[in-house]
Amino acid sequence: MINKKFLLTGLLFSIITFINAQDINKIINATEVERIEKILSADDMQGRATFSAGIDRAADFIKQEFKKTGLETPNNSGSYIQDFYLTKSKFIDAKALLDGQVIDKNNIVAFTSNPDLYINQDSGYTKVFIKAGDNFREQVSKYVQSEKSYLVLVDTSFSKDIKRMGAMKRAAFKTQRSTVFIITTIDPKQYEIEIKHEVSKLKLANVVGILPGKSKSNEYVIFSGHYDHLGIGKPDDKGDSIYNGANDDASGTTAVIMLAKYFKQLDNNERTLIFVAFTAEEIGGYGSQYFSKQYDASKVVAMFNIEMIGTDSKWGNNSAYITGYEKTDMGKILEKNLQGSKFEFHPDPYTPQNLFYRSDNATLARQGVPAHTISTSKMEEKPNDEPNYHKQSDEIGTLDMKNMAEIIKAIAISSSSIIAGKDTPTRVVADQLKK
Repeated sequence: MINKKFLLTGLLFSIITFINAQDINKIINATEVERIEKILSADDMQGRATFSAGIDRAADFIKQEFKKTGLETPNNSGSYIQDFYLTKSKFIDAKALLDGQVIDKNNIVAFTSNPDLYINQDSGYTKVFIKAGDNFREQVSKYVQSEKSYLVLVDTSFSKDIKRMGAMKRAAFKTQRSTVFIITTIDPKQYEIEIKHEVSKLKLANVVGILPGKSKSNEYVIFSGHYDHLGIGKPDDKGDSIYNGANDDASGTTAVIMLAKYFKQLDNNERTLIFVAFTAEEIGGYGSQYFSKQYDASKVVAMFNIEMIGTDSKWGNNSAYITGYEKTDMGKILEKNLQGSKFEFHPDPYTPQNLFYRSDNATLARQGVPAHTISTSKMEEKPNDEPNYHKQSDEIGTLDMKNMAEIIKAIAISSSSIIAGKDTPTRVVADQLKK
């Protein structure tokens, strides 16, 4: 009798999923995808650079779409805008003595909001090392996002990487701790470090909408994408100075808006769904870092981060890949729910690029959440793989609206058993993060 009930329940769920899949074309289609994408990537958005008037316009548009959809605001606050502040620190000067050895100021980088930072061996900083052969990007993110203050001694093989840290080294939204990186060959017992910055406080905003769950409202499933991009730069050979970011990541933001509309109309989610457009991904992932602190990670069942789905994948249309596929069984759940369809998810084929740690899923993944990025972007280090990536030519005309709609539909259908509370992906564990 129990087996029959189980089979009947599974059959009914399959039938409901099938019926929903039939109706999905009325909600998620190329026409509606193009409408949203065209607005987000228009010239009047000015490339949606962080701290610009253009990104404020984009946030207002996303907010209005969430409102029209009928999403609730976080904590019934009355606002879809999740404000926070970034302390921007402009480097002025630095001095350091490590066991009496003078360190060149160009080999010192601090993530701090303290205009006059002074530390020594008694300051309570945890001393750690980035050694030759370590994943530099991963290690930097780990220490910068930590709750502790660190002195990070970096192997000289990463001297060029320190210089590439760019805008990241000048900003931190947490004022209670600092992280200092020094290129050196020694492990000092005694040290004195002085770093001066010009500090200013800048406002940022994620856009967040909520669809409360029915029977499992304290379990969360997140759908996310970042809505910021690079803004305006030097004109290219065609005179175009606007980095429209149609694929990166207006396409992911479009998907989030479309998924919100779809799940709101279905109105059958047992788990609470959170739809979020992150800011400041391009300058260090600060939007997702702040967002992740607002939720108990143990209650986040899954995160679908959507990044650059406007072009076809290396396998062609009706396909996408999942970063960190091997770290949880979430990919297998998605594939199971797509059985019989023409769409296929694949493991990330670009693992040397460490994409799992390079998007807005990374912060929650480090806390154990099965948080993965779905993408189609061809990220081999070859000139023609993704020819418009981070260029002025990343415009809507280079995207495939029909294929985008199919990808968004695939995400909706494949996530159905997770949002219904039928499947719960395995968690990311510490050992898996090291691989």
